[in-house]
Amino acid sequence: MPVLLTGTVVLAQVQESRSYRLEEMLGLALQSNPGLLEAASLVTRGRGLQATASAYPNPSIDGTFGPGRTRESLGNTQFFERGVTVSQPLEWPGMRQARQRAAEAGLAGSQAAVDATRLNVLADVKIAFYQLLLAQRNAQLITEALAIVQDFHRGVKARVDAGQARPFETLKANVEVQKVGNDLNHAQHTLVVARSRLNVLTGGVLGKNFGVQGDFVSSRRELNLEDLIASAMEQHPTVHRVRKEIERAGHSIVQERQSLIPFVTVSGLFHQEAAETAYLARFSVPIPLWYRRQGEITVALSAKERAEAEQVRTQNELVAAITESVEEAHAAQDQIDVFEKGLLKQAEETLRIAKISFQQGAASLLEFIDAQRVHRQMLLEYAQARANLSVELARLERWTGELR
Repeated sequence: MPVLLTGTVVLAQVQESRSYRLEEMLGLALQSNPGLLEAASLVTRGRGLQATASAYPNPSIDGTFGPGRTRESLGNTQFFERGVTVSQPLEWPGMRQARQRAAEAGLAGSQAAVDATRLNVLADVKIAFYQLLLAQRNAQLITEALAIVQDFHRGVKARVDAGQARPFETLKANVEVQKVGNDLNHAQHTLVVARSRLNVLTGGVLGKNFGVQGDFVSSRRELNLEDLIASAMEQHPTVHRVRKEIERAGHSIVQERQSLIPFVTVSGLFHQEAAETAYLARFSVPIPLWYRRQGEITVALSAKERAEAEQVRTQNELVAAITESVEEAHAAQDQIDVFEKGLLKQAEETLRIAKISFQQGAASLLEFIDAQRVHRQMLLEYAQARANLSVELARLERWTGELR
C-alpha cells in the first residue's frame, strides 16, 4: 500500500488476493517446504544402507575349459579339459551383526533428523506468521492514524482560511501528515519482507500478494524452566539424532574390530581331463599379518568422539536457548500486563481529552498531535509485545521439541 505525497496524502490500498490462517500455513509448509523434502531423502538413503548392511556376500563361479594333449611313446592324444569352481565367502557373524546395528542406528538417526527439520520448519512458519500479522497490524494502525491527521489537516486549513488560526498551524499539521505518511511507507516495506519470508517457508506457493488472519497467542502459560529443559533432553529430535549417531559410531567401532577376524572362503571344485575326474573342496583365509585395520579403527573412534562432543554442545545450546526464550516470554507477558492494566486506557483517555480541548480551542495543535502520537505508539508497542510473546512461545516449541 504505497503512500503518494502531493499536497495531501492519498492512500492507495492493494487488496490481498487471499488471507490464510495459521493452520493453513502449517499445512502448506508440510506439503511444499523444500527442506522437508530434502530431509525425507535421508530416510530413503538410510533404508538403502540398511538393506546393504543386511546383504550376504555373493558367491562366485570360475570355469576353465579348452583342448589338451598328452605326450606318450605311441603318439599324441588330444582331449577336452574342463573345470568349475564355486566359492562362497563366509562372513564373520560378529562383524555382520555390528554392521546391521550400525545401519539401524543410522536409519533411526535419519528419521530423527526429519523430525527435527519438521519441528524447525513449523516453528519458523509460526514465527513468520506472527511477524506478518504484526506487520499488518502496524500498517493498519498507521493507516488509521494517517486518516485522522489528514482530517485534522483539512480542519486546520479551513480554520486558517477563515482567519481563525495562524498560517503556521497549517504548516505544523502538514509536517505531521508527511511524518505519518513516511511511517506508513516504512510499514509497507516491512510488510513486503514479512510476506516474502513466509512465502519461502511454504515453498513459494503463496506468491507475492497475500495476507494472514488470526490473532496472537493470548493464553498465559506456566513456563517452568527446569521442566522445559528436562522435556527437551528427553524428547527433542536433535538430541535423539545425536544419541543415535553415538550408537551408530559405537557399532562401527565393533565392526572394524571384528573385521580383524578374516573372512573364510569355502570352494567346491570339479575338474575333468583325459584320464581323471576330480571333485575337490578347499578354503582360503587371508592372514592379517602386516596391516590390522588400525586406520579404520581410529577413524571409527574419532567419529564417536565427535558425536559425543556434538551431544554436549547440542544440550548446552538447548539449555541456553530455552532459558533465553523463557526470560523473553516472561518479559513480554509483564509488558502486556502493564498495557492491559491501565496504560492503554490512559493513552486513549489522554487522546480523547486532547481532541476535545483542541476542538474547543483550549489546547494547541501540537498538544493534540503529541497525544495522538503517544496513543498510536502505545498501540504499536502493545501489538509488538503480543507478537513477541507469540514468537517466543513458538521458539520454545522448537527448543523443547513440543509443537502445539
